[in-house]
Amino acid sequence: MEPHPRAGTNTAPSAQQPGEAERGAEAQSDRLRFLDLAARRIARGADLDETLRGLGEAVVPAFADAVLVHLREPLPTGEGQPAEPLVLRLHSFAQGPGDAVTAAPAGAGPVRPTVTGPFAELLLARQPVFGDVPEIESVVTELLEPVAGMPTTPAPGRRLIIAPLYGRRHLLGTVALLRAAGRPAFTADDLLVAAQLATHTALGVDASMPYGHEASVADALQLRMLPSSLPETTGVRLASRYLPAAETSQVGGDWYDAIPLPGNRVALVVGDVMGHSMTSAAMMGQLRTTVQTLARLDLPPEEVLYHLDEQAQRLGSEHMATCLYAIYDPISQRLLVADAGHPPPLLLHPDGSGEVLQVPPGAPIGVGGVPFETWELPAPTGGTLLLYTDGLVESRNRDVWTGMELLRVRLEAVAARVAPPPLDMLCDAVLTLLDPDARDDDVALLAARFDGFAPLNVAYWFLSPQPQTAGRARQLTRRALHRWGLGSMLDATELMVSEVVTNAVRYASRPIALRLLRTDVLRCEVGDDSPQVPRMRRAQAGDEGGRGLFLVDQLALRWGATLLSTGKVVWFEQQIPEEYRQRGPDVA
Repeated sequence: MEPHPRAGTNTAPSAQQPGEAERGAEAQSDRLRFLDLAARRIARGADLDETLRGLGEAVVPAFADAVLVHLREPLPTGEGQPAEPLVLRLHSFAQGPGDAVTAAPAGAGPVRPTVTGPFAELLLARQPVFGDVPEIESVVTELLEPVAGMPTTPAPGRRLIIAPLYGRRHLLGTVALLRAAGRPAFTADDLLVAAQLATHTALGVDASMPYGHEASVADALQLRMLPSSLPETTGVRLASRYLPAAETSQVGGDWYDAIPLPGNRVALVVGDVMGHSMTSAAMMGQLRTTVQTLARLDLPPEEVLYHLDEQAQRLGSEHMATCLYAIYDPISQRLLVADAGHPPPLLLHPDGSGEVLQVPPGAPIGVGGVPFETWELPAPTGGTLLLYTDGLVESRNRDVWTGMELLRVRLEAVAARVAPPPLDMLCDAVLTLLDPDARDDDVALLAARFDGFAPLNVAYWFLSPQPQTAGRARQLTRRALHRWGLGSMLDATELMVSEVVTNAVRYASRPIALRLLRTDVLRCEVGDDSPQVPRMRRAQAGDEGGRGLFLVDQLALRWGATLLSTGKVVWFEQQIPEEYRQRGPDVA
C-alpha cells in the first residue's frame, strides 16, 4: 500500500529550523502528493461502493478521522433534475484497529435536511464550508446523526468540513470530514483539499451511475422474463426461488421454467447463461422463449437441447449457457432428463434420503456439433426433485461438488425434521446454504414434488383410423364413465368424443390414441399423426359437416389443440359435478 503523506498536519521541525516560507512550500508539496494519491485511489473504484471506500481509505487517517458521505436516494440519472425533497443515505468510514479503515453500516437511515435557505445556498455554491457556520447548525446536527463506532461529534474548533458532491449534471449529496480532539483544526488550505476530494469523489460516483442504471434495467428485464407464477398441474406440485447476485455484481442470466405438456406431463427447466451483463439477461430471455416453443412441440429432451444449441449459435458465439431439461410423467411415474453442462439435479426420496442423480452432462449450449442424450429415471410418488443453478452450490469459498454434497445433507436434515417437508419450507431451508459474503452469482431454484397419477383414473386406447372407429370410441367412453360413476356426463362426453375422433380419422394414417383422465375435471385427449390442426368454423345452413368443433366449443369447459413433433393432440375438459369430485380422485 502506498504511504499517505499526512495532509493538514504540523510537521516536526528540522535541525535547520526552516523559515516560514519553506514550511509553507513543504506543506503545499505534502498536500499535492496527498491529493494525487487520493485521486488515484478514488478513481480505481469500479462501482459506487468501491469509489466511496477509496475515498475513506485515502482520507482516513491522513486527512480526517472520519468521513460521512450522504448520497441522494435514488441517485439522479438522465438530464432532468430530480424531484425534491433531498433524501440522503449515509455511507461512513472511520479508522479501525491499527490502520484499517472500516465502513460503518447505514443504521441511521435516510435523513431529510432542509434544502431551502442557507443550506441550499451552500450546496448551490459548490464550495466546502466549515461546520461552525451558524446558519447551517441545525442541518449539521442532522448530517452528523450518531452512528455506532463513529466519532461524529466534532471537538471544539474548526474540525468539521462539509463539501457538496456535484457530478456532471446533478447534485449527488454531501461529504463531511471530521477531526477528533488532539489533532490540529482544519485551515483555509484544507478547504481547498476538501473541494478537490469532493470533486474526485463526485466524478467517481457519477461514473458509477450508468453501471447502476444498466444493472437495475437488466435486473428488471431478468425478473420480467422469469415466470410470474408456476402452473398448477395434476400429479406434481411446484415451488421456486430466485435470488439476484450481490449488489456489487452484475446481473446474470439464470432462469427456470415449468411448462405443461399433453397428458398431464410437465417440463421442468433450469438454465444459466454464462457471464454477467445486460447481454446475458437478454440472451437468457431469448433462450427461455425458445425452450417454451420447443417444449410445446412435445419434443424429447435431447431434441429440445439440440435445437436450443442451434438457436444459441445463431445468436452469436460470445455467450454460452448451461441447461437441464426434464419431463415428468405422473402416469408412468418416470422422468426423462437431458443435461447440457448443468449441475445435476437432486432427488429427495420418500424415505428422506437424498441422491445426486447420475445424469452425464453434455456440452454447454452454444458449443455446437455435440449430441445430447436423454436418460430415463424413476420418479417415485412422494419424491422431490430439485433443479438449481450453480450459484446455489458454488462460491468463492466452495467448489461445486462440495456444494452439492452440502445440499444433499441439508435436504436430508430438513426431511428428518418434517416428513414430507412442505416445498416452501424446503426451498427456504436450501437457501440458508448461501454465504452472503462469498456469493457473487444469481441463484435459480425449482422444486417439484411428485404426487403421481392413480392408474384407476386413466383410461387409454389405440384405435385404427376406420369409419367405424367413432362408434367404438363412444362405446369405450361409455364404459369408462359408468365405471367412474359419471353417468350424468355421458351424453355430452360421447358426442364430443365422437366429433373429435371422426376428425382424427379423416386425416390419420396410423392408429389414433384416445385417453380419458379423471381429476377434478374430466379430460379427453385424441392424438393422431397428422400435423393439420383443426380450426373451428361456422357451418352454413346447407353444409353437411363443419359443426364438430363448434359443438365442442359450446359443451366443453375448455378445449384446444397441441401440435407435436409426431402429429397433434386435440383435447377438451368438462367440469365434474361437485358431488362426484368430493369422493376423491382415487375412488373407482
